[in-house]
Amino acid sequence: MAKATADRLFINAHLATMAPGDEPFGAIDADALAVTGDKISWIGLAGNGAPEAGDIIDLEGRWITPGLIDCHTHLVYAGNRAREFDMSLNGATYEEIAAKGGGILSTVKATREASESDLAAESQVRLEAMMAAGVTTVEIKSGYGLDLENEVKMLEAAKHLGEINPVRVVKTFLGAHALPPEFAGDSDGYMAKVIHEMLPTIHALGLVDAVDAFCEKIAFSEEQVRQLFKAADKLNIPIKLHAEQLSNQHGAELAAHFRALSADHLEYLDERGVKEMAKAGTVAVILPGAFYYLRETQKPPIQLFRDHGVPMALATDCNPGSSPTTNPQLMMNMAAVLFRMTPEETLAGFTRNAAAALGLSRTLGTLETGKQADLAIWDIEHPSELTQAIGSNPLYSRYYGGLQ
Repeated sequence: MAKATADRLFINAHLATMAPGDEPFGAIDADALAVTGDKISWIGLAGNGAPEAGDIIDLEGRWITPGLIDCHTHLVYAGNRAREFDMSLNGATYEEIAAKGGGILSTVKATREASESDLAAESQVRLEAMMAAGVTTVEIKSGYGLDLENEVKMLEAAKHLGEINPVRVVKTFLGAHALPPEFAGDSDGYMAKVIHEMLPTIHALGLVDAVDAFCEKIAFSEEQVRQLFKAADKLNIPIKLHAEQLSNQHGAELAAHFRALSADHLEYLDERGVKEMAKAGTVAVILPGAFYYLRETQKPPIQLFRDHGVPMALATDCNPGSSPTTNPQLMMNMAAVLFRMTPEETLAGFTRNAAAALGLSRTLGTLETGKQADLAIWDIEHPSELTQAIGSNPLYSRYYGGLQ
């Protein structure tokens, strides 16, 4: 019987599979991993039935984890909001900055003025920084166009970034992000436009993998978001939601009613909302960057998520106004220090649970045979180092679909 063959065999490695189980970090008694095509084809001990491979890579004791997944970003945008940072430091709240024409609307203006190629070029720099930190999958939201033409432009730019880079891009339509200036005072009218014009057109163009909204007093009401979700549900589009960031609008319960992939932010979430998320299998996406940057004091209910078995994902929330970062390791450290998440929880937040937050658990998020060979290889002695060090980047190499 011919011995099995593989394209690539990694040896002398430690494996943090991040598969759920009793072992911390999913660490197993294996020191080798084989890749065939774009899939993991074998995991085990190199001296015990390892396949033959044309390319053998000695990792000299380094650690392999699944490639990192950033499941909540606003990566595509134009301009910056550094001046608003000064306002914030002088005491202006998020709501006050928005009321003065800043916040999301200042980015809307810059994004509308930018061409698709300019948007892609400016966003490419941010994406490269993420990939250099071990990210192999990134979700990118629209929401800075707020009309059909510019929302399409943003999603086309996101699609283009996925086509020219070794990274998986998940495109989320966030037309219900804020009220555009031309609809000032008419949120019902704008939501009708989102539901009846923008969503079906963008869906027909194949540019939407999920639908998101901002359910908050400064954005859209629970009932308005409900109507959007009904429309998305009819089109069989998965749902996500910005919920309970600044107040408790019961958005997470609404998201759970529609079996949303995730509800995100969640600082003001109550136990009833946590229970509804648990019943629905909705992932809690924790965003410590925005919490830190906005100097919030209300922490997400981490212990309630643990108590009720709600998976916790982490993300950078990369955006120009409230989390201007591309650094997953920094978010892991913040989640540990600010919210007391464990190092294992933070790494699961950027791997297994982040995959679940994007509906990609079957193919991504853990090191298991048959899954995509998206790998991050780290020059570390223990996986806790990825969380313990403040914003470090010990990435040794990165493989996307089996290729470096």
